[in-house]
Amino acid sequence: MNRPLDLGTPAEFRADRLVDVLIPTRNRPAELAVTLGGLAAQDGVPGFGVVVSDQSDGDPAYTHPAAATMVRALRHRGHPVLLTRRLPRRGLAEHRAYLLAASAARYVLSLDDDIWLEPGALHRLVTAMGELGCGFVGNGVHGLSYTDDVRPESHGHYEEWAGPPTPERIRPDTPEWNRARIHSAANLLHITEQLALPPGAWRAYKVSWIGGCVLYDRAKLVDAGGFDFWRRVQEKHQGEDVAAQLAVLSRYGGAGILPSGAYHLESPTTVTDRDVEAWEVVLADEDTPQPA
Repeated sequence: MNRPLDLGTPAEFRADRLVDVLIPTRNRPAELAVTLGGLAAQDGVPGFGVVVSDQSDGDPAYTHPAAATMVRALRHRGHPVLLTRRLPRRGLAEHRAYLLAASAARYVLSLDDDIWLEPGALHRLVTAMGELGCGFVGNGVHGLSYTDDVRPESHGHYEEWAGPPTPERIRPDTPEWNRARIHSAANLLHITEQLALPPGAWRAYKVSWIGGCVLYDRAKLVDAGGFDFWRRVQEKHQGEDVAAQLAVLSRYGGAGILPSGAYHLESPTTVTDRDVEAWEVVLADEDTPQPA
């Protein structure tokens, strides 16, 4: 029998570490186990922490034997793990704000519960963040079922940073907004193959936003407002990550990193009610002229 799982406590978890990984999850025990398994195989970043916040309809996903084993494997390898529940649900942005508040680390990796990270991916992101000094770096996710679906018309949106990223004000009506097209399907995989980078090399490229796997400088994310806008959007929304990243981009800049070590599990979404784009609400508030 699988013995009871130690959940950990927020007070014991919150510490001055280099990196904490923040994972929101709901109704995905199998996917969570794969995501945690990818983290358990990371090297080069000793002692990173992991917070899992569950909003499942039934038992929390981390109690599934496979997920629980990966929690124990992470702890066995020296990684603190905090397991929490956040109910009732108040939307994606509130869930991410709760996770962010649980960490005191220098960097936080916002990782979705349906992403497998290849070994070395976290080390590459942390290395890039240290060298670039911007607000965030991220890995766009590969959809491996699209490996044979080459889309050269999307590859033209790839543009590397010649130096450290600089702040950018990006809006939907600008050409820069279309950069997000390179994160569809397996575009990044095809671009990486064309670059033929030597082992250990990486490149920083310009983005509008990245979904699924983003490493933030936590202090810079908080300074940009974090996810505190959750109070201004209704519960049934998406695009909360876009809203936060646009705010960080405008203050500190950000970048995508190739090669990407993030792979999408391509499971059906558990976010089926998407009545509102959070970034539209936030941008409308920010861009509305204030009375004199």
